[in-house]
Amino acid sequence: MSDAFELVAPPTTPPLDPGFRPAVLANRVFLEAVDQSGEGVDVRIALERGDGSVSVFDTRAFAPDSAGAGANLMYAERLVKFLLWQRGGYRVIIGGHEQIADHIAAVYAADGERAFDWDFMGGVYEKQFTVESVALEDAPEEQDTTMALGRHLDGCRVGFDLGASDRKTSAVIDGESVFEEEIAWDPRNQSDPSYHYEGILHSIDRAIEHLPRVDAIGGSAAGVWINSRVLVASLFRGIPEDQFDAQVKDIMLRIGREKGVPIVVANDGEVTALAGSMSLEESGVLGVAMGSSEAAGYVTMDGNITGRLNELAFAPVDYQPGAPEDEWSEDRGVGALYFSQQAVGRLAPVAGITFDDDPDLPVLLERVQEMHEEGDERAHSIFVTMGVYLGYTVAHYADFYDFRHMLILGRCTSGQGGPTILGTANDILAREFPALADRVNLMLPSERLRRVGQAIAAASLPEID
Repeated sequence: MSDAFELVAPPTTPPLDPGFRPAVLANRVFLEAVDQSGEGVDVRIALERGDGSVSVFDTRAFAPDSAGAGANLMYAERLVKFLLWQRGGYRVIIGGHEQIADHIAAVYAADGERAFDWDFMGGVYEKQFTVESVALEDAPEEQDTTMALGRHLDGCRVGFDLGASDRKTSAVIDGESVFEEEIAWDPRNQSDPSYHYEGILHSIDRAIEHLPRVDAIGGSAAGVWINSRVLVASLFRGIPEDQFDAQVKDIMLRIGREKGVPIVVANDGEVTALAGSMSLEESGVLGVAMGSSEAAGYVTMDGNITGRLNELAFAPVDYQPGAPEDEWSEDRGVGALYFSQQAVGRLAPVAGITFDDDPDLPVLLERVQEMHEEGDERAHSIFVTMGVYLGYTVAHYADFYDFRHMLILGRCTSGQGGPTILGTANDILAREFPALADRVNLMLPSERLRRVGQAIAAASLPEID
């Protein structure tokens, strides 16, 4: 038996990416090989977050002394990577497999290949990131909790959604939007925090102009937000660390104090899922927004949210060695490069689409979408490729989430791109994952909800006292 981790070519090949090797297929082939070998052992991966909550994922691997043990290393490293960004944690406990624990500890270290993740998770939870090995029977049990989010529709509210290329704002009266606006901005390349503060305040004030009064403000933004404080976010990545700590972490609480109303800000993925749950009047919703990056959120089967990160932009979906590299984390094959403007940007030249003026990604996306509307086959192939990515990734996500509905939003789904992505993904699910296709409703919301739905749902976050 080979100790190499087997990568699996998908039955449906993305037209612009023949090297694509879906995570879901490789993981399933690995687990089948473990079970068939007769040399498999149980492994528990537990992740502890700053509040003491613990998420547990049980799996199988080859015994350390078996012929296939070498394949354990890539399987476990990619699995831990996914779990860290799905669930979060500063402490990883590997139960039942010291070989795997030693490998994870070496890779997720200050001088390891995943130094970015080591530093990021330690910063989020403000604790030293560690990896520990314990006997299987000593591994922690699940200690996760859920909580209610939003759904407050009374009064006069402002909702906003902060993206990397625009700010979306809504003025909402008793659950009905009376004003919506999108304003372009460039927060990631700004080093002066006043740029962000003044931009956010401007959008909020524009919405307030359309209300008889303001009772509450709710916001949606990328990054890790705890109690409406931002701990890490790409929107503020250009700001020096000392200024970030002094002027950015509490930027939303400052705005709330100045306006004299309650303010609640949550991760944009969570608000994506909330928007879908509210519009469907259903629970068990996984929401994915394909905008400047990939944002994800999850509403549980009982209608609540978890304390997990759900930052799937950094979670691996493609295992091919030559997968595109994320410029921030320096990892390959992660979701942001497959479900965002970044995907369109990297696939356009492969499709033969180039522009002499080298437009930035939001403009490039708009041009490709216009070409798609006009019947350009090169543009069409970009969205088909993204649809193939999505089909296999929905199956991958289903190994980690329990959901009935998966809602796709964001600028990449505007126009005909969304139906093309969705139709391609649904075809793959029907052919290759029929049981999942029968259980999960993969859908697009209305065009209006796709573009501003997060801002409207965000307005429902605060409870008015």
